[in-house]
Amino acid sequence: MNSTQINETPARTVQGLLDGKVAFVTGAGRGIGAASARLFAREGARVMLAARTEEQLKAVTEEVRAAGGTAEYVVCDLADAASVRAAVDRVVEVYGRLDVAFNNGAAVERPGPVDEVTEEELDQIYAVNLKGPWLAMSAEVAAIRATAGTGAIVNNSSVGSLRGNPALPSYGAMKRAVNSLTESAAITYGPEGIRVNAIAPGATLTDMMREWDAHTPGVIDHISAQTPLRRAAAPEEIAEAAAWLLSDRSSYVTGTVLPVDGGTRA
Repeated sequence: MNSTQINETPARTVQGLLDGKVAFVTGAGRGIGAASARLFAREGARVMLAARTEEQLKAVTEEVRAAGGTAEYVVCDLADAASVRAAVDRVVEVYGRLDVAFNNGAAVERPGPVDEVTEEELDQIYAVNLKGPWLAMSAEVAAIRATAGTGAIVNNSSVGSLRGNPALPSYGAMKRAVNSLTESAAITYGPEGIRVNAIAPGATLTDMMREWDAHTPGVIDHISAQTPLRRAAAPEEIAEAAAWLLSDRSSYVTGTVLPVDGGTRA
C-alpha cells in the first residue's frame, strides 16, 4: 500500500449511544435525571427535560446547550395526568418524534416504619412513584407508536424494591410495583418493537440520599460499608446504565430490572 492509499483511508467516526434519537427524561432537574439529560445529549440525543421546578430545569438545559447538546424543557407534575400527557405531547411538538424515555422522577418518604407512614404520605408516594410512571409510559407508548414506530423505555426503580425495605416501606412498595409494571409492559409492547426495562440503583449521592442521611446520620456510610465496592454511586454511573438500556446496543434486552448497586445484591 502506497502513501496515497493510506491518506485516502476515511477516518473512523465515533457514534454516540443515542445518536439520532429523541429522549424524554422525567425528574431531570437534579440528581440522576439531570446527569442522564447531560449524558444522553453527549451521546447524541435531542433531549426534553421534565420536572416540577422550572428553575432547576432551566439550569440543566443551559448546561446541556453550553456543552454543545440539544435540549428543551417542560414543567411537569407526575401526579397530574393532564400535565404528563402535555409534557409528552410537547416532545413531539418540538422534535417531531419520540424514540426513548427515562421515567426517573420520584418522591421520597420520611424514613420510618410502616405504622408511622401517614395516609397522606402514602397517597403522595403512590401518585408520583407508581401512578406517575404508569401515566408516563401510557403517553410515551402512544407517542412512540405515532412517530418513531419503535423505541425503548426505562423506569427508575430501586435496589430497595428487591427486598424488604423497613426504612422506606412505601417507597420500596411502589418501586416493586414499578418492576411488575415494567415486566408487564415489556410483554405487551415487545411484539411491536417497544422495549421496556428498569434499573434498580443502590445508594446514590443525590439530594434524596443526602436528605435521608440528614434524617438518619451515617446511613450513607452504613450502606457503603455493606456494598462490595465500598462506596455509593455517582448519579452519572446510574445514568450510564439507563443510556445503555435505551440504546440499540441493548436491542435484545427487555423486561429486565437491572441492579446498578455496586454488588449489594450479589
